[in-house]
Amino acid sequence: MTTTASPLAPNPQFRRDSWIDLCGTWGFAHDDDNQGIKQAWWNKRDAFNREIVVPFPPESELSGLRETGFHPVIWYHRTFTTPQVSPGEKLMLNFGAVDYAATVWVNGHCVGTHEGGHVPFALDITHALGEGEQTIVLRAEDPPEDVRIPRGKQDWLEAPHSIWYYRTSGIWQPVWLSVVPDLHLTDIHFIPDVANYRVRGDFRLNTMPTEPVALTVKLSAQGKLLAQQTMMVADSELRFEIALPQLENGVHRDVLLWTPERPNLIDVEIVLEGPQPDRVHSYLGMRSVGAGGQRFLLNGLPYYLRMVLGQNYWPESHLAAPSPEALKREVELIKEMGFNGVRIHQKIEDPRFLYWCDVLGLIVWEEMPSAYSFSNSAIERLSKEWMAAIRRDKSHPCIVAWVPLNESWGVSQIADRPDQQHYASALYHLTKALDPSRPAISNDGWELVESDIWSIHDYAPDGAGLKSRFHEPADIEAMLRGMGPARRRIVLNDLPIGDKPVMLTEFGGLSYLPKQGEKWHGYSTVDNAEDFEHRLRDIFTAIAAMPHIAGYCYTQVTDTEQETNGLLTAAREPKLPLETLRDITTLAAASVPHEQIDSARKKARAAAQDAEPIL
Repeated sequence: MTTTASPLAPNPQFRRDSWIDLCGTWGFAHDDDNQGIKQAWWNKRDAFNREIVVPFPPESELSGLRETGFHPVIWYHRTFTTPQVSPGEKLMLNFGAVDYAATVWVNGHCVGTHEGGHVPFALDITHALGEGEQTIVLRAEDPPEDVRIPRGKQDWLEAPHSIWYYRTSGIWQPVWLSVVPDLHLTDIHFIPDVANYRVRGDFRLNTMPTEPVALTVKLSAQGKLLAQQTMMVADSELRFEIALPQLENGVHRDVLLWTPERPNLIDVEIVLEGPQPDRVHSYLGMRSVGAGGQRFLLNGLPYYLRMVLGQNYWPESHLAAPSPEALKREVELIKEMGFNGVRIHQKIEDPRFLYWCDVLGLIVWEEMPSAYSFSNSAIERLSKEWMAAIRRDKSHPCIVAWVPLNESWGVSQIADRPDQQHYASALYHLTKALDPSRPAISNDGWELVESDIWSIHDYAPDGAGLKSRFHEPADIEAMLRGMGPARRRIVLNDLPIGDKPVMLTEFGGLSYLPKQGEKWHGYSTVDNAEDFEHRLRDIFTAIAAMPHIAGYCYTQVTDTEQETNGLLTAAREPKLPLETLRDITTLAAASVPHEQIDSARKKARAAAQDAEPIL
C-alpha cells in the first residue's frame, strides 16, 4: 500500500494532494450458491481461498483468474493499515466502478451499498476503524442473464455472440483511500460561458455547514493567476460565477479557449476553510458546444467531427484498462489516425481516459451502456446510473454530446409504443436538465424522438451506397422522414427537421475475411491490405463529397473479440500504416465548412503570434 502524490489520481479532475492506492492482490471467492450472506463471510477470512489482482475483472487474464463462466456473486477481501486520521477528519473508501451491485464491510461492519456498474462511489469508514490491521470485504452481485440492468456490450450468454463480449464483473476501476475533513467537497462542476466571458461553478459539500465558511477558487493558466474569488458558504450546494475579462480580446480567446487542435486548460485550486481545510485541485476548459445551421458548433464556429467508435475493450483486461499508460496511448492512437473525436460506445469510461482527452485534445461523445429489456426496473436503473455518470463527467471539456440510448436497445418497439417514446424523450430532457450546455441525442442511430442532432447509422459496403442517401438535401430529407438504411424510421412522430445537423455516426465496419472456423461478426469484408485501403478510400471520399453532413463516426478503433472490424488489431497494431490511415480519415477535412474554420483559426493564430503575452 503506497501513499501516492501523483498528478494522475484516479479522478484527475478532482484531486487531493495524497491518496492511498488499494489496487493489487486481494483475496477472492466465488459464491455460486449465494451462501456468503448466510455464513457471514465478512467475518470469515478463510472463505477467501483464492487471489485476484484488482482492478482487473475475474473474467480477464490480468486478474490472474480468467474464469469466463457464470458467477453471479463474487467476494473480495484485503487488509490495510490505517493512515493518520486527525480529529475533525474522515477516512473515505473510494471505488471507481464495481459491476454491478456492491456491499462493503470494514472490520465486520457494513459501511454501505451501491448499485450501478459503471459509476463511482465513496464510503465513510471512519466509524468502523479499529486498532492495528483493518479488513475490507466486498460482495459484488452481477447477474449475467439479467437484461434489465445496464450492461452495455457485456454478453448475457456464457460465450460471446454477435456483437457482445465477455463480461466485466466486480471491481474494474481503481480502489483507493483518502483522508478528508469532516466538512468537505464532493462535487466540482464548471460550466464555461464563453459568450459572456465567465465561468459558472456548481459545487456540493457532504453536509450543511453549521456556520458560514469561506471558500476560495483560484483560476490560473501558464502558471499565472487569471482570477480569484472568495465567498462565504452557508449551504451544502453552491452556485457562483467568475469573470474572465481576458476572453473579451479575440487574441486572448484563441490562447485560452479549448479545441482539439489547441487543448488549453485552466488550472483550478479550491480551498474550503475550516478547522481542517479541504484543498482540491481541478481544471477546466473554456469552450462552447452547440448545434445550429445544420452544423456542429465549437466556440461558435462550425466544426466538422471526424470521430471513430471506441469500445475501449482490451483482450487481456476487458473493460478495465491494462494500465494507466494504455489509456493515454488509446487517445494518442486515435489522434495519430487523424480523428478529432471518439464516440465511446456502451461504456462510461475511466476518468483518466477523459483526462487524456482533455489534455491531448480529443472530442468525446459519452454514451450510456444499454439495458436490453423495457420494464420499470430497467427504467429506474438506467436513469439513476445515467444521472450519476453525468454528475461525474460534466466538467470535462472533451465531452461535447450525451447519448442515453443507442439503436433502440432496451426500447425495441419505440417506433410504435408511446411509453417507450416517452422514456426516450424523458431521458433526453433529463439530460438537458442536468446539463443544458451540450447537445443530447435521444437514441443514436435511428428512431429518434427529441434530439439536438439527427444521428444515423449506415453500413453501406461502398461509397456509392452512402452517396445515394447523404449527398443531396432531398435524399437526406426523404431518409429522415422515411425509412433509414437499417429499415428503421429515423425521425419519429413527424417532428420538424429544422436546421439540426445530420451526422453519420456509424459506418464502415470493414474487416478481413474470417479464416475457416474463426468466430467473426462484421458488416463488410476485404481480402487483403490493398483491398482494405481501396475500400476505405472509396467510403471516405464519398463522405468528403457530402456537403450537408456535419460529421461522421467510423466503426471502429480496434478489433474487439469476434467483432474484427477495427482499424487496429486488438493488440493495437495498425492494419495500415498510421500515416495512410490519417490521410484517408482526413479527406473530409477538405469540405468547405472545415476550410472556412481553418482559415479563421489561422488568422487568429497569426494575430496571437504578433501580440504581447496575455498573462
